[in-house]
Amino acid sequence: MAESPRSPLAALVPGALLLLSLAGCGDDLSGSTAGSDSSGATGASAGESTGVDTSAGPTSTGDMSGGGTTVGASASTSASSTTGVTAGSDSLDPKFDVGVDSDSGETEEPPPPSCKVVDEMDGVPPCEETAPPDSFEPSVQWSYTPDGVEINSAVTPLVANLTDDNDDGEVDLCDTPDVVVVVYAGGGEVDASGSIHVLDGETGELQYVAAVPVVRSVTPAIGDIDGDGEPEIISVRKIPGQLNTGPLVAINGRDGSVEWEGAANWYMQYGGALGLADLDADGDVEIYAGTSVADHTGAMLWTGPDQGAYAASTAADLDGDGDLEIIEANVALHHDGTPYYQNNQLENKGYAQVANLDDDPEPEVLITAPQGLSLLEHDGTAKYVNLRPTGVPAGGNNWRRPATVHDFDGDGLAEYAMSSQQYYTVYEGDAAVVWSSAVADGSGTAAGTAFDFIGDGLAEAMYADEKNMFIFDDQGATLLMTPRKSWTGIEYPVVADVDNDGSAEIVVVSNDAWSGVLDAPTVQVIRDVEDRWVPTRRIFNQHTYHITNVREDGTIPQHEVPHWQSFNTFRTNVQSEGGTVCMPEPPG
Repeated sequence: MAESPRSPLAALVPGALLLLSLAGCGDDLSGSTAGSDSSGATGASAGESTGVDTSAGPTSTGDMSGGGTTVGASASTSASSTTGVTAGSDSLDPKFDVGVDSDSGETEEPPPPSCKVVDEMDGVPPCEETAPPDSFEPSVQWSYTPDGVEINSAVTPLVANLTDDNDDGEVDLCDTPDVVVVVYAGGGEVDASGSIHVLDGETGELQYVAAVPVVRSVTPAIGDIDGDGEPEIISVRKIPGQLNTGPLVAINGRDGSVEWEGAANWYMQYGGALGLADLDADGDVEIYAGTSVADHTGAMLWTGPDQGAYAASTAADLDGDGDLEIIEANVALHHDGTPYYQNNQLENKGYAQVANLDDDPEPEVLITAPQGLSLLEHDGTAKYVNLRPTGVPAGGNNWRRPATVHDFDGDGLAEYAMSSQQYYTVYEGDAAVVWSSAVADGSGTAAGTAFDFIGDGLAEAMYADEKNMFIFDDQGATLLMTPRKSWTGIEYPVVADVDNDGSAEIVVVSNDAWSGVLDAPTVQVIRDVEDRWVPTRRIFNQHTYHITNVREDGTIPQHEVPHWQSFNTFRTNVQSEGGTVCMPEPPG
């Protein structure tokens, strides 16, 4: 596939893609030439170095105190500090150093936003800030691999403000955000126990290891579930000898201690993901996974039909009655567990994504299931069922992968993107192919994300397969291919402002993919080499993140704004300015 005319890499490596080698700490950036096979999918071969220096010395963690089971733990943390961000720095002041005057092109210092949330997400103004057109120059900010045997991660990394870094007695937006990862030992054993590691977003320094073993294939959720103003981490405790079964556990975000453990066991077949929402709009947060729901103390409220392995349900007000439904595969259930719809044309397994994907104002439910792509109206009526636009993958039914919704091409309408084993593809709402690029993910069910790093109204797509993380431009040309490794569960890279500097970063994880050899860092944070990427939120709190499901401080809204009426995105983050979310202007 030919490179997009808008590609900012033209100024760096004309006609080339950017290959970021992460075999060791702060390795070089090098180019590689994009090509196309007969199917139109993009491939790559190695090229010459761009000459960008990303070298930096390592940092190590110091003694930590708190409730975690591993305090004073050491780890391997490496950092790239080409822009004066020094790993291990004792400066705790938030840095908001990205502000570009769209008229003059000169960089300005914007005023620091409030330490408290000021945005209720009930209106979305246009963004004023953009990055220079040549500012897509990725660099490794830091990488982290724990000491010991727990060096693998196979769930989506999360980001939130959890610790009081400036010692003012509060956890708020003036503290440095934290990166939350689940790590485990060994190869691909599904019964392996996991640990939750909380890392400083600026340096990658280990803050603590949570004081409870967890099911290593479950993606946690982060949010303030008890109304005390500080987020908790919700996961599933690992019971020795039990496969993917255990009680919910709430972990204190400040120190990793256990706040409570639920009485009922949750069966999370081969993984899955937790979510948080105030389903009945009564001011109390519920916890959900698959079609099971608990209250904010971990007590089971109800459970619905079994949805099988790797379930990642979502919550949305499909019927407009003011409370939220739980949506998974072919069913939607009211907040009390009573049925809203069940579409028997579909299997009882798959992933549900909610967005407006046609020309009426109501939301649609996109189902990505083993047999193909399906789109349901908000009442469960099928618009299309089991389409396979890129063909039938080797091995047959391999369409059961979470999807991402975003306006990828700047036309003002949402598209969706997902893998189908050998391709990563962007589709229009009617499943017409926008572009398709080659990837390698025959083993798993990995998801993707998207973000408009430049703020030009054209989003970049991100996907991490078994060997690499890719960033594609709006036409499917490869902007970045960086080594990572995974047997691919349902994890995906996320975008957030992890260091409070007013510029977006990418977080991606790796595991040894059954080989016993981890040849990429457990966690990598990637930024622009000069921190020119546009600002974004400092939170990414759960697998089915859709912006309006959580405020930036981790509080869960009592009345969730329908995300399809504003951002119309799913599993992506949003540009943010002055404490308020905004939308980039469409390209002229």
